[in-house]
Amino acid sequence: MNHAAMLNMLSTGPGNQPVFSPRLEVKVGLLSDTGRHRNGNQDFCRWIRPEEPEKLENKGILALICDGMGGHAAGEIASRAAAEIICRSYYESSRPPRAALEEAFLVANRAIYITSQKQPHLNGMGTTCTTLVVHDGSAILAQVGDSRLYLIRGSGIYLMSEDHSAVMEMVRRGMMSIEEARRHEDKNIILRALGTQPEVIVSTWNHSFPVRDQDRFVLCSDGLYDLVTDDEIRKIVSELEPQLASEQLIALANDRGGYDNITAVVVICHSLKRS
Repeated sequence: MNHAAMLNMLSTGPGNQPVFSPRLEVKVGLLSDTGRHRNGNQDFCRWIRPEEPEKLENKGILALICDGMGGHAAGEIASRAAAEIICRSYYESSRPPRAALEEAFLVANRAIYITSQKQPHLNGMGTTCTTLVVHDGSAILAQVGDSRLYLIRGSGIYLMSEDHSAVMEMVRRGMMSIEEARRHEDKNIILRALGTQPEVIVSTWNHSFPVRDQDRFVLCSDGLYDLVTDDEIRKIVSELEPQLASEQLIALANDRGGYDNITAVVVICHSLKRS
């Protein structure tokens, strides 16, 4: 099943009818760790629940993860700049959520690129970014790079994002299997990043994704999913509260070597009855 077909299947119920999206309570846990082999952490994660009722009503809750590149200092600068700019631009925009989120990515890309051109020691810096917005009973995704978004629904786990990497492009073309991609020596070479070029293509879903009661989302960097299997992610996130789940995921990756920075953001959605 291709990615578009899977999204359509998960968005609908019996008879291909749209699934009702309830009002949601959202709980979030997150943690970012240097790992066992790096001196600094180029990963960055953040989540925002606006205090202003109007912003919360109009734009919902946002969670994001970034994985910087371009050397120790440059990668950290790029990932944190992307997070700050995307969050600010998204909530300040008067556009609808999906358009505002895509626009925020473009603003961040341009700002990081200009900074890297003006400061030679930052030349070539960039960052992945995967962002989830939960708004009005639905989810919205925007992504550049190979940080991932998973959905855990019932007993299943589904990859809701598409890696912008060389090996995953070969998987999509049928040139290798997903297991071969996991072990490939070039698995972490990415084709897109924020800030490395003056323009970037942002991947988004074609429409908002209806969220169900007890849906769990996981945003993570390759430092996690390279060492922890999808089924292990599913089991841990299904059984634990968000903060404890994120801590357990990172502990498991560190137990297996912690070769890269490791970041996990766990989002659990509970339905609320309409008054």
